[in-house]
Amino acid sequence: MTGRKTADKTGDMTGDKTVRTTEPTTEPTTEPMTGPTTGPMTGPMTGPMTGPMEGPVTGRGTVSEPVDAEAVRERLRRWRLVLGGDPADGTGHVLCGRDAAMDGALTALYGRGGAPRAGRDRAAGLGASAPAVARWLGDIRTYFPSPVVQVMQRDAIDRLGLATLLLEPEMLQAVEADVHLVGTLLSLNEAMPDTTRETARAVVRKVVEDLEKRLVTRTRATLSGALDRSARTARPRPHDIDWNRTIGANLKHYLPEYRTVVPERLVGYGRASRSVRKEIVLCVDQSGSMAASLVYASVFGAVLASMRSIGTRLVVFDTAVADLTDQLDDPVDVLFGTRLGGGTDINRALAYCQSRITRPADTVVVLISDLYEGGIREEMLKRVAAMQAAGVRFVTLLALSDEGTPAYDREHAAALAALGAPAFACTPDLFPEVMAAAIEGRPLPIPDAG
Repeated sequence: MTGRKTADKTGDMTGDKTVRTTEPTTEPTTEPMTGPTTGPMTGPMTGPMTGPMEGPVTGRGTVSEPVDAEAVRERLRRWRLVLGGDPADGTGHVLCGRDAAMDGALTALYGRGGAPRAGRDRAAGLGASAPAVARWLGDIRTYFPSPVVQVMQRDAIDRLGLATLLLEPEMLQAVEADVHLVGTLLSLNEAMPDTTRETARAVVRKVVEDLEKRLVTRTRATLSGALDRSARTARPRPHDIDWNRTIGANLKHYLPEYRTVVPERLVGYGRASRSVRKEIVLCVDQSGSMAASLVYASVFGAVLASMRSIGTRLVVFDTAVADLTDQLDDPVDVLFGTRLGGGTDINRALAYCQSRITRPADTVVVLISDLYEGGIREEMLKRVAAMQAAGVRFVTLLALSDEGTPAYDREHAAALAALGAPAFACTPDLFPEVMAAAIEGRPLPIPDAG
């Protein structure tokens, strides 16, 4: 600013804080005033004002951020995650997105006020919260590196009472063991002490046996009927005649005067055979969110493998692929051979399954996944299309459980539906009907989305 400037004693300063001068200047005043503005100015201004302002600045000037503002925000973010967000944490930092999810995973284990120590009363436990524990175990694998995950899993066993639950058979007998509990135990498998592993296997076996009692008879009956109906013979026994197909094949022999069809050629169902007539490949995603589906898939895999007319293969995958077919005689061994968590590479899993198909026209491939693909999407879709073109019946299940439709990748689901392989969630009770329809070549019994 050039020239001496004196404020008008009779006027308040408003607007852009422009000051009238008693002496002309050679250039306009554009420099904003930064001094206090609580009253009229009576003294000369000889330099910039650096005091605090009690009113808003409406001129052209702006306040520049410190050069290290980003570093400050990062420090606040880290302290907020460490301190847990209590009102006294002093950071004033609000978390969102991935940071909020990380904070939620930490809070679920360590709480905001400090979790109780061993030997004291605990408010946390499995019970009805088992599904939440399974989801939490999947979350920490997503948000934290492996060494941190191992520490948090050990803390979870202690803080959530899992160690006591697994070590005391009396408590295991009192707990309602279910699929969610099995999923939780499998998620903790790698961190589980050796002394508790046999107890955990006993719990898993109890649940598996209960599921087999519920599912095995109906599954075998439904699929045996489907296998018989899928085979055709031109010389059927009277009670094996497929009348719909027989009438369709003889419509050209319709006699109008008698209003009847003369069945010159009979079409009937074939009889059960001891030879393998259908191949079924179960390709199961073993990410943390698919724990319940993995349990049911293992049980169904064992049931299918016990049927002589069906050749069954069980493949589980994350970013790697594991073929557990040789363990299908014991679903418990199958489950403890899995590794819940990690990424997902559906394309690699389908490539492996495709390489094992020898009779495409007699093969059903069942992909059980939420379709969050970490591999090559275009290659995955090409493989599905290629298998279908070769005669494979391809079925996509978003879940195999009683939990309803999970979160899933809708874009991938739409792409598979466009290929003729609609993706849907399937309950264990519906699964035998789905497999029967796939074996017979009928439309799948897809439940209503609502």
